[in-house]
Amino acid sequence: MPDTIQDHLTAYLSDAHSIEEQALAQLRSIPSLDGAERLAVALRMHLAETEDHERTVQQLLEGRDAHSSWFKDAMMKLGGKGFILFARLNPDTPGKLLAHAYSYEALEEASYALLGQVAQEAGEEEIADSAARIEGEEIAMKNRLADCFDEAVAASLVDVQRADVQEQVAKYLADAHALEQQALGLLERAARSGPSELGRVYEAHLAETRAHAGALSARLRALGRNRSMLKDAAMRLGAINWATFFAAHPDTPGKLAAFIYAFEHLEIGGYEQLERVAERAGDHETADIAARISMQERDAAAKVKARFPQAAALVLA
Repeated sequence: MPDTIQDHLTAYLSDAHSIEEQALAQLRSIPSLDGAERLAVALRMHLAETEDHERTVQQLLEGRDAHSSWFKDAMMKLGGKGFILFARLNPDTPGKLLAHAYSYEALEEASYALLGQVAQEAGEEEIADSAARIEGEEIAMKNRLADCFDEAVAASLVDVQRADVQEQVAKYLADAHALEQQALGLLERAARSGPSELGRVYEAHLAETRAHAGALSARLRALGRNRSMLKDAAMRLGAINWATFFAAHPDTPGKLAAFIYAFEHLEIGGYEQLERVAERAGDHETADIAARISMQERDAAAKVKARFPQAAALVLA
C-alpha cells in the first residue's frame, strides 16, 4: 500500500503505463472496418500517439528509479485482446468497437487528470505537465471518435433490411438496459463510499439510473419485447466484480471515479447509437428517450470529472 504522496504518484504512473499497454493491444488488433473509414483513420492516427504516451510514462517511471508492473501490464494486454475478440464476435462490430473505444478514451482522460492532480500536490512539475499534455490528446481523440457515430451506425446496419431495422431497435434497447443494470451495481456501491461531494453525485445519478432502467423496460414492453435477462445478469455480475476490484485497491476513490466517468461514456456511446438506429426505423419515441438519457449521462460524467480534485484528495488523505 502506498505510504507517501511520492508512493501514490509512482503507483498512478504504473497504472497509466498498464492502461497504455492495453490501449496498444487494442489498437494493434483492430479488425477490418469496412464502411467506417473515418473511424479506421482515427484509430490508426491514435496508435502513434499511444506509442508516444507509453514511452513518456515509461521514461517518467525510470526517472524515479521505478518500473512498470509486469503483472498489471500483462493483464491489461490480455484485456485488450479480449476487447477486440468481443468486437469481432458482434455483428455490428463498428458500433460496438466505437462505443468501447470512446469509453476507453474517457478512462485514459480520467487517469491522466488524476495523475496530474497527484503530481501537482507532490510538486512534480514534469509529471504534471506530461499528464496534462497526454490528457489533452486523449480528449481530442475522444472528440474525433464522437464524430464517427453516424458512420458507425450506417456501417453496422449496412446488411440489415429496412423491415428489420425495428428489430435492431429492440436489440439496442436491450443492450442499453443491460448497461443500466451494470451502472446500478456500480453506483449502489459507490454511493456507500461515505459522505463526500462525490458520494452525493453518485447518489443523485443512482436515482436517475433507476429511472433510465424503468423507461427502457417500459419502451421494450411497448414494442412487445422483453429485456435480455441473460445480458442483465451478466452485466450485474460484471458490476460486482469491478466493485471487488476497487475494494482491493487502497486508492479506491480515484479508481472508482475514473471508472464511473468511463462507464458514463460507454452509456453515452450506446445511447448515441440507439437514437440513430431508432430514427432510421421511424421510431421517434425511442429516439427521444435515447436523446434525453444521453444528455443526463453527459451531465453526470461532467459532474464526476469536476470532482476529480476531491477524489485525488480522498486518495492522499
